Amino acid sequence: MTLKDQPTVGILHPGRMGSGIAAQARTNAADVLWCPQGRSEATTARADAGHLTAVLSIGDLVERSDIILSICPPMFAETVATDVGQYDVTGKIFVEANPVTSQQLDHIGKSLPGATIVDGAIIGSVPGTGKKPALYVAGPGQATAALRSLFEGTDVIVKDLGPELGKASALKSAYSIYQKGARVLTALAHALGDEHGVRDELLALAQQRSGSYLSEPDLTVAAAELESAGYPGAPVAALADVLDMWSETRNNWDLTAQEATETLRH
Repeated sequence: MTLKDQPTVGILHPGRMGSGIAAQARTNAADVLWCPQGRSEATTARADAGHLTAVLSIGDLVERSDIILSICPPMFAETVATDVGQYDVTGKIFVEANPVTSQQLDHIGKSLPGATIVDGAIIGSVPGTGKKPALYVAGPGQATAALRSLFEGTDVIVKDLGPELGKASALKSAYSIYQKGARVLTALAHALGDEHGVRDELLALAQQRSGSYLSEPDLTVAAAELESAGYPGAPVAALADVLDMWSETRNNWDLTAQEATETLRH
């Protein structure tokens, strides 16, 4: 694997987070490519806003890229990798930056013979406007060093977890359980308090504890990974069920306690 001082980067596919990461990569990359084939108008608008370079096909993207970033919904991660694996990926760095299970990561690696696989996890908000997410990476040292160089001086902070693949994905899953689970339990606690007319007292108790989610009323992959490791995954699956109740507002944590309670109730 020969690395360039200014590599060409390919992004699959520029959603909100992916386009933000790709825009940051432009700082030190020779070019950042994306393929508009089959993508939506919203994706095209994000790519244009990030000044990404459009190519005709995934094949063109793979051929021209030194580093390929896969940032997509986790249910599509294996399909994206399989699409890329139809082309010659020898010597390429493929960053699997989606929360996937160990089994999925192994399958992704096998579908990309000749590529150097980096297990990645993005934790934080979309970069730009003062936001600085962390990109945790695990994989061969030369490849992770290339990613540190790529994002040096940008709003993406690369944190190396060492050579063992799977560590970054496990960290993302574990963090999601903690973060989203705490908020779901918070909403349920508020709902119970509201049902019995003691929500204000609950808030007063919570505000005595620094950092309590109760005072801030504002996960399928993880469940599968827990089960495969011999731990119970049912509680996390149940959290995912509750999150589904917020299908229209699950990414809006500015809900008031009353709004969250009413959403759960109805």
